[in-house]
Amino acid sequence: MIKLIAVDMDGTFLRDDKTYDREKFARIYQELEKKDIKFTIASGNQYYQITTFFKDFPNVIYVAENGALVRNKGKILALHAFSNDTVKQIEDFLLKQPELQFLISGAKSAYFPIQFTDDYYEISTKYYYRLKKIHNLNELDDKVLKFSISCPDKKTNYYVDFLKKNLGRYCNVTSSGHGEIDLILPEIHKAHGLAELGQVLGISLSDMTAFGDGRNDLEMIKEVGDGVAMSNADPAVLKVADHTTTSNNEQGVLTYIENNIL
Repeated sequence: MIKLIAVDMDGTFLRDDKTYDREKFARIYQELEKKDIKFTIASGNQYYQITTFFKDFPNVIYVAENGALVRNKGKILALHAFSNDTVKQIEDFLLKQPELQFLISGAKSAYFPIQFTDDYYEISTKYYYRLKKIHNLNELDDKVLKFSISCPDKKTNYYVDFLKKNLGRYCNVTSSGHGEIDLILPEIHKAHGLAELGQVLGISLSDMTAFGDGRNDLEMIKEVGDGVAMSNADPAVLKVADHTTTSNNEQGVLTYIENNIL
């Protein structure tokens, strides 16, 4: 019996225009609450951004920053941060790469190195609702959870391999494609976050359903009891999924929950 549902956001739960069928979701969410099935967002995005989509649903739980931060509305349930020395090593390397721009994601806020472009800042504010400009690392008074990197779209795979080769001893390199790459703590990913949440709630991974479309969803799709890929998913995700559903633009997550869980 499924006791927890975890969904990725972009390309999975949200349509391409960043909306979802709120009326249908409200009906489904009410049924999930009656059956005591937890609804969880498992995203690479910032906690403060994700929560804006679910203001009317206070019991939603969040596995944010690709598993580094697990929390509900009231409190942090798990948090994993880089050491200060590792943050310095990664930042020094990234600053030497002229094609790369990056943000530093912390527990309190995200941070934008001032030398990067205004266009990149404007794009970043759409995904990071708490974003501060900084001149250097000395201004940080926060726990660093993740580095979010922007590279030329067509060179995404090249830079994933390049960063794995040069920074693999410090972090895991993951990407949802389209010029976006995340550097996260080794062994910290969405599946790890769901396992930690499961320990708090008394729910095993085998009693969870997870939905995803990108390569940063691979671990949770493989490790939960029912891993569901969107029809628009990366081929690697489709390969490991137990089931598939219709695309994000067709609200495949809601259709699957309605037809296969409720």
